[in-house]
Amino acid sequence: MTNNTLGNNKVDFASAQAVITTENIKAHASEVHGVLAGLVCAGFAFEEQSYLGMLDDLLDFSPQGSDGFPKAVKKLVKQMYRELWTDILDDTYTFQLMLPDDDDSLVERGHALGAWVQGFNLGFGLQQKDSPVTSSEVKEVLIDFAEIANISAEMEEDEDSEQAFFEICEYVRISALLCFSELGTLPANSANNGASTNDTIH
Repeated sequence: MTNNTLGNNKVDFASAQAVITTENIKAHASEVHGVLAGLVCAGFAFEEQSYLGMLDDLLDFSPQGSDGFPKAVKKLVKQMYRELWTDILDDTYTFQLMLPDDDDSLVERGHALGAWVQGFNLGFGLQQKDSPVTSSEVKEVLIDFAEIANISAEMEEDEDSEQAFFEICEYVRISALLCFSELGTLPANSANNGASTNDTIH
């Protein structure tokens, strides 16, 4: 969890939330990232562009009276989507949840974790609505995520909770990768032409 700014650098929670808040959109950056991750891990194709409309429907991203996303938010979401794919396809498992920095309070990070898993289940369910999950492992992940969304709001500022938070985050991260390994759709270029992840994403 680094402190990069939005632009050429990798976007982090603080910079993403700043863009969303500045545009007066009542959404949580962790939930947005979770929705995108849920879509991708449930089989959403990289080449599809409908994720913007899906996000708008789920999270009401367009300000009242407008025709769609503010330009800055659209740019942010597209960057989050590209970076998510790059990370999730990386053989070194660089994929991470988008959460507040470790210096932020555990209460704030716990709330963000709850928002992330809730977003993941929303995105996953939207992508899978016409082809329900059959794998018992993936079903268990979704049930666990729903429970994590509740318990993460009850964390207190102490060492035991800090350790528990770290372990839960790691479980969520690995579980999301498990879902992708079972249901994810590889980008066409990398699947057909042996192209590298970066060539495909950029």
